[in-house]
Amino acid sequence: MSVQAFRLVCASEKEHLPPGIQIECLECCGHDLYVGTNDGCIHHLLLVEENNPSDHTSFTTTRQHYRQLGLKKPVCELRAASALGRLLVLCDNTITLLSSDSLEPVAGTKIRGVLSFTLNENPVSGDPFSVEVCLISSKRRTVQIFSVGQERVQLVREVTTPEQPCALAADGHFLCLALSSRYVTLNYNTGHCQDLFPYPSEQKRPIVKRISRQEFLLAGPGGLGMFATVAGISQRAPVHWSENVIGAAVSFPYVLALDEEFVTVHSMLDQQQKQSLPLKEGIILQDFEGRVIVATSNGVYVLIPLPLEKQIQDLLSNQRVEEALVLAKAARHNIPKEKFQVMYRRILQQAGFIQFAQLQFLEAKELFRSSHLDIRELISLYPLLLPSSSSFIRAHPPLHEYADLNQLTRGDQEKVAKCKRFLMSYLSEIRSTEVANGYQEDVDTALLKLYAEADHESLLDLLVSDNSCKVSDSAAWLEKHKKYFALGLLYHYNKQDAAAMQVWVRIVDGEVEDHTRPDLFEYIVDFLTFSKDQQLVWQYADWVLQKSEQVGVQIFTKRSLEEQVQNGFCPDKIVDHLCKYRKALLIYLEHLVKEKNIQKEKYHTHLAVLYLEEILRLKSVESSDQTELEDLRQRFQKLLQQSDLYRVLLLIDKIKGTDMHMERAILHGKLEEHDQALNILVHHLKDFAAAESYCMWNSQGRDTSYRKRLFQLLLSSYLTPSTPDNSLTVAAVDLLNSHPTEFDASSVLGLLPENWSVQLLSPFLAGAMREHVHALRTSQIALGLAKAENIIYRKEKLNMREKPVILSEKKFCHVCRKPFQEPVFVRSPSGHIVHTHCAASQRVNSSIDGHMPKPSKRT
Repeated sequence: MSVQAFRLVCASEKEHLPPGIQIECLECCGHDLYVGTNDGCIHHLLLVEENNPSDHTSFTTTRQHYRQLGLKKPVCELRAASALGRLLVLCDNTITLLSSDSLEPVAGTKIRGVLSFTLNENPVSGDPFSVEVCLISSKRRTVQIFSVGQERVQLVREVTTPEQPCALAADGHFLCLALSSRYVTLNYNTGHCQDLFPYPSEQKRPIVKRISRQEFLLAGPGGLGMFATVAGISQRAPVHWSENVIGAAVSFPYVLALDEEFVTVHSMLDQQQKQSLPLKEGIILQDFEGRVIVATSNGVYVLIPLPLEKQIQDLLSNQRVEEALVLAKAARHNIPKEKFQVMYRRILQQAGFIQFAQLQFLEAKELFRSSHLDIRELISLYPLLLPSSSSFIRAHPPLHEYADLNQLTRGDQEKVAKCKRFLMSYLSEIRSTEVANGYQEDVDTALLKLYAEADHESLLDLLVSDNSCKVSDSAAWLEKHKKYFALGLLYHYNKQDAAAMQVWVRIVDGEVEDHTRPDLFEYIVDFLTFSKDQQLVWQYADWVLQKSEQVGVQIFTKRSLEEQVQNGFCPDKIVDHLCKYRKALLIYLEHLVKEKNIQKEKYHTHLAVLYLEEILRLKSVESSDQTELEDLRQRFQKLLQQSDLYRVLLLIDKIKGTDMHMERAILHGKLEEHDQALNILVHHLKDFAAAESYCMWNSQGRDTSYRKRLFQLLLSSYLTPSTPDNSLTVAAVDLLNSHPTEFDASSVLGLLPENWSVQLLSPFLAGAMREHVHALRTSQIALGLAKAENIIYRKEKLNMREKPVILSEKKFCHVCRKPFQEPVFVRSPSGHIVHTHCAASQRVNSSIDGHMPKPSKRT
C-alpha cells in the first residue's frame, strides 16, 4: 500500500498437475521445488529464475520426477534435508524418507503415528550427518524428537505435553506449541513449560513459525501477529493482520500474511502494513531459504522482493523520510558493511534535502551532520554564494531535484529568507568543525556574503577572527552591500593595511556612507597606534592630526618607547614632525616628561617654553577660555616645581615683563634665590598661602635646618616691609602660630617687635616650648638607654674576668689548632681561646660564639 516491497510472479500453474488434483503442501530447496498433492503424489519440479532486460524477474518450471506414495490420501507436509539428500514426507500420519533426487523411498525409515512435524533449524546434537525432527504424536500427548540420518531413524527424546498439540516449531532445546486454546514454549531438556497467550478456538488453525534464534511468530487473538521469545516475552510490537490468516512468512524486514483474498506485507520495524497483493484462494504461504512462495490449490507463485535500495528511493521520492530511514537502518543486516555505509550516507543526505525543502531545518541539520554532507552541496543551492574560483560539481546522481533556492521555494521570498537564516546558522556552527574541513574558503566566503546581505552583527566577528574568506569575491560583495568598514577589516586580515586605510578614510571624509562605527576616526587612530608599518603611519599621520590634534597625537603617545625606537618612531623625529601642530606637540611632550619620565633637558625646556608661549597667547586673546588658561598655568607651575632639568635662566628671561609672578618666584627658588622668590610672593602677589606652600615644597627632601631657614626668611619678609602693612603683621603672627616647630624660638624672639604681647604669640610659644621639652626628654631617654647598655656591657666584661684562663704549651688555638707563641689571645663567651689574628680573620664563626671581645693579656 505505501511501499512496493514485493512482486507476485507465477512460477507454475495447473499444466504440471493432472486435472482435479490440488496442491496440499510445498517444499523448496535451491532450484528444487517439491509439490505434495491431495492424491498422495509428490511432484519434483525444477524452478529456474530468469532475468529479462527490463529487470523483471520471471520463473519457469520443468518436471523432473513424480512419485505416487501408494496411498490415496493427501500429502500433509514436506521437508527437505539437503545435507542428507533426503525428503521427509508426511502422509496418512506417517513420515517417509525419500531420496531428494529420484524420490525413491529409503527402506526402514518410516515413522508412524505422526500428526505434524518440523525440522529443528538450530539442532543441539551437532551431528552434520543427521537432522533433528520434532513431531507431534497422534496417539498420545507427546512430542517426540528423532535423529534422522541418510539410512536410519532414531528416537532421541519423548516429552509429555499438557494438552494435545496441533502445531509446533523448534529452536534448540525449545519447542513452541499450539495447544487446544493457547500457545506455550517447552524446554524438552528441562521439561519447563512457559505459557504465552491464548488464541480463539474458532480460529481456523494456529500459526507457529520460528523467525530467529529463540523467537517465534504466532497468530494471536484479534488478528494480531505476535512475536514471542522462549522466555515468554515480546521484543517487538505485534503486527495487525486479518483474523482469517491462513499462513505467514518472514522476509526481513517484512512479515507476510496470507488470507483468502490477499497477501499483506507488514514492516517488522514500525508494524505498519506496507503492501497488499490480491490473491484469490491462496492456501499456502511459506519462506524457503529467503525465498517466499505462495500457492493456490493449482498454482505456485513467488513473491520477489524489490531491492531495499529501490524501496528506500521510492519512499524518499514520496517524501516519506522517516519510513525510508527506518528501512535503511534495517538494511545493514543484508548489505556488506562498506557498501551499506556508502548507501546509508547518501540516503541520509537525500533525506536531509527533503527535510530542507519542507523547511524542517532542525531535522535537516541533523541529517546533514550525521551524513557528513559535502557542505558545498547545500551552499550551491544559494546563487552566487560559492566563490567564483570554486571547482565544486554536484554529486551524480543528484541528491535532490532542485536547481537553486528560487526553484525550491517557488519564488516565495519569505521562504527564501528562512532558508538563508538556516544556512547562516548552520555555517556558523560547522565552520570550525571537521564538517568544513577542506572547504573552509567556500564556507567562510558564503557566510560572509550571507552576513553582509542580512546586515548581521556577526559579520565583523567573522572578519576579526581566523577566517578563509576569498578576498576578491568578498570585497566585491561587501562593496555591493555598502559594508565599507567590514571591507577594511577584510583587507586588514589579509595584510592589505594600505587598502583598509583607504576605505576607512573615505568613510570618515564622507566620500562613502557607512554607519557601522560612529567612532571610526578613533578606531583609525588606534589602528595606526598599533601598526608596525611606519610608512603607513607617517602617510596618514598628518591626516589624523588635521582632523584632531588631541586625538591624533595618540598614534605616538600610546606607543611604548621600545616600540617607537624599534619601528623608527624615535621621540626626536616625532617632535620635529609635530612642530606645526602646537597642541599635539604639547600633549606629546607632556607624555614624554610626565608619563614616560624621560630625563632630558631639551624635552623639559621645550615643554616649559610651549606652556609659557601658550599661556601668553591665551592672555593676549580677550575672549580666551579662563578655565583653560588657569588649567594651563597650573600644569606649567607643576612642571616648574617638580622638574630640575629645564633651563631656568632662559625661562626667567622669557617671563620678565609679564605678570606671571608665581612662575617667576618658582624659578628664583630653583636658583636658590629664596629671598627674591618670597619677596615676589609676599610683596607683589600678597599670596601668603602660596608663600607658605613655597617653603614647604622647596624644603621637601632637605634637612631640618634648611626648612627652618626658609621659614625664617619668610618671617623676615613679613616683618621688614618697605611700608607699614597690617596684613603682613597678621600673616607673620599666623605663620608663627601655625608652624611653631618650623622655627628656632630663640632666633625668632630677637626679631619680634617689642610691642607684641605674649598672649598674641601664646600658640607659638606653647608649641615652641612643647617642641623644646620633647627634644629635651627625647635626648634624656636616649642618654639613659645608652647608660643602661654600657652597664650591661660592663657586667658581661666582669663576668668574663671572673674565670682565669691558663695559657700553656699544651693549649692550642680553637681555630687553627696551633700552639700560642705569645701571651696574647682572644677568649669567646663559650670559653674557647684563639689567636688574635685568627679571631680577626674569622670575626663571626661557628667556632666562636657571640661577639668577640678585645684581646686580653691575662695569663
